[in-house]
Amino acid sequence: MDDAQLMRYARHVLLDEFGIEGQDRLLAARVLIVGVGGLGSPAAAYLAAAGVGHIVLVDDDVVELSNLQRQILHTSARIGQPKADSGRFALAQINPDIQIDALVERLDTSRLTELASGVDLVLDCCDNFATRHAINRACVAARKPLVSGAAIKFSGQISVYDLRSDAAPCYHCLFPEANDVEELRCATTGVLGPLVGIVGSVQAAEAIKLLAGFGEPLVGRLLCVDALTMQWNTIRFKRDPACPVCQHRVPA
Repeated sequence: MDDAQLMRYARHVLLDEFGIEGQDRLLAARVLIVGVGGLGSPAAAYLAAAGVGHIVLVDDDVVELSNLQRQILHTSARIGQPKADSGRFALAQINPDIQIDALVERLDTSRLTELASGVDLVLDCCDNFATRHAINRACVAARKPLVSGAAIKFSGQISVYDLRSDAAPCYHCLFPEANDVEELRCATTGVLGPLVGIVGSVQAAEAIKLLAGFGEPLVGRLLCVDALTMQWNTIRFKRDPACPVCQHRVPA
């Protein structure tokens, strides 16, 4: 790191658990963020500010007026622009020293696996089960850690699926894929704006811990928050040995 970087990241470097070594790991890291909306906005902003060296943003949607209540990377001036492009512009304002790629596309499992194979970590910041399961399959195939978040109405949840470990559960172990699952969407049910900020920020914290190599990540734990009462609960879960997605994962 040069003197400017030491100054920019000083408050992280001062942390004994973090230090210069942790910051160097962040600067060398590559992260894929799928979804640049309510969750992806705070997650990407904090990772950019922290100095993650290469961030890939993926979203095929465009900025709409109704997004601005919670999707804080975007502004009124960028309504109609692709969210990935708008996010790239915003992150460059936060930290011009990192590389940011913007992909305006909807990804299938094959493309997700290709992208996941080229990064150190994936953040699931999407808003639907089909994409979450596709991201999970890609991370299982590529053996890459996945930080997943979700928020609807006043309820949020976060977990980490460290698929580098043979013992770690995957997303499907906790939420089996099914055709009859009722899916709630923000567009029809609403969501508290700051809630997605809380969840996305926790996702960023978990990603930084994994990349820098300190702390205990949320592996095998689902962290849940009820914003109406601001109560937090943790649900522990294990890998399903019969999981059709991860039971035959290729050994690390």
